[in-house]
Amino acid sequence: MTLLSFARATLVTGVMTALTLPAFAQDISESHLKAARDAVASIEATAMYDNILPQAAFALKQELIQQNPDKQEVISKTVDEEVLKLVARRTDLEREAAQVYAKAMSEEDLRNIANFYNSPTGKKLLETAPIVTREVIKAADIWQRGVARDLAQAVGEKLHAIEGTTPSAPVEEVQPQN
Repeated sequence: MTLLSFARATLVTGVMTALTLPAFAQDISESHLKAARDAVASIEATAMYDNILPQAAFALKQELIQQNPDKQEVISKTVDEEVLKLVARRTDLEREAAQVYAKAMSEEDLRNIANFYNSPTGKKLLETAPIVTREVIKAADIWQRGVARDLAQAVGEKLHAIEGTTPSAPVEEVQPQN
């Protein structure tokens, strides 16, 4: 999982969690919803769901063609036609996401988020986050293995000095947590 995906998922999870709390306002103004829509668009909050319809179409085609291999052409054409009719429903997700964000955050916060992510720095963050995340994960993995190795070694030496024994688990068996 990339940092960007993780950040988006974390943000969405946080917002969903916030929804379990009482809403700070019953009615959401149009300007608040606009700020939420702008924030959702700027952080690409729903981008991770872009493949849902194409994947569903692919899976349906595969299933139907497997059941009726002689009708592959008509199945593909029919599924594709129906997919095109559903594409417009993508805006439903954007609207729902905006509602979620508007309930969880103030209009000012949403404007600030949109302003940041639409700035050159915010765009750079979105662009570089996957690479940075991958490198941080690698660094954390190396660090974790080193810390686990050094801890096992230090404890082994100390136990040996105290009791004249050696721990039974070799250092190599210590596995990093993901």
